[in-house]
Amino acid sequence: MSVAQRVLIAGAGAIGSVLGGFLAKAGHAVTLLGRPSHLAAVAERGLRVEGLWGEHQVRDVAVAYDRAGLTPPYDAVLVTVKSCDTVPMVAMTSGTLAHDGCMISMQNGLGNTEHVLAAVGESRAVGARVIFGAEIPRAGVVRVTVFAQPTVLGAVRPGSESERHARAWAHRLAAAGIPAEYAPDVHAHLWAKVFYNAALNPLSALFGLPYGALAADPDARAVMDAVIEEAYAVAVARGVTPVVPNARAYREAFYSKLVPITAEHRSSMLQDLERGRPTEIEEINGCIWRYGEEAGVATPVNATLTRLIRWRERLAGREARA
Repeated sequence: MSVAQRVLIAGAGAIGSVLGGFLAKAGHAVTLLGRPSHLAAVAERGLRVEGLWGEHQVRDVAVAYDRAGLTPPYDAVLVTVKSCDTVPMVAMTSGTLAHDGCMISMQNGLGNTEHVLAAVGESRAVGARVIFGAEIPRAGVVRVTVFAQPTVLGAVRPGSESERHARAWAHRLAAAGIPAEYAPDVHAHLWAKVFYNAALNPLSALFGLPYGALAADPDARAVMDAVIEEAYAVAVARGVTPVVPNARAYREAFYSKLVPITAEHRSSMLQDLERGRPTEIEEINGCIWRYGEEAGVATPVNATLTRLIRWRERLAGREARA
């Protein structure tokens, strides 16, 4: 039996609450750090997890709304905030980490693992590709809505001491009921999710459609094909060895396997726009655009989608203030 760990969920929205709920149910000492609008109900009634992975009521979980409410040290800090909030969250929580603990980025987009690496060092920095979806239907309740593939964990700096942490936490998550596995090159998996998100999220957000509707339209497919082609070229230029060897093979898997099992999913980017919140466009398509410029790879479709979502964010902001 593994030793119980002290875990901080740094950003207990939907995904973070699922992770924290299952880890707490498995006997780990979990603290959820997040907004009172959700966590006040958790403090009062416990956390209810429902959806694809069953119905669970978890009461043994602590909550905190800011740094003052934390009780370090923690054996692991799981960073689950939106990518636009990574820098302040990592700055606030890196000092709460135990000397032999680790910080795990469990986020969308690119660049997050670099922030974790800078904050805690290569021996404690872990990255994770998370590809299940969740929502908060009401305060204190989180629902698993979609599951594509197991969570993959690996050292941010392959070959470093943090490989030990990545292996251990892959085992702990799996033992807690969250499908998870270790990978020697987590960056290949992070890029694979970027290919997926970059193709689907902005179009879902712009047109208010679930993923399956996008794949069914020939013009939307043409745009997504171009996004994936550009992203692959940028990844290869940066020395990444993708999990699927080329863009053509990835697109075949994308349309035949990945999209069908998430066909009814509405992107988090769409949900952010509907709520007037910042999206992760800069860390997904925007990052492909920036990395492409650095590598001399043209990415006109990713650049255009980035600009369109920026415009929609500004429009949503103006509507919220009206």
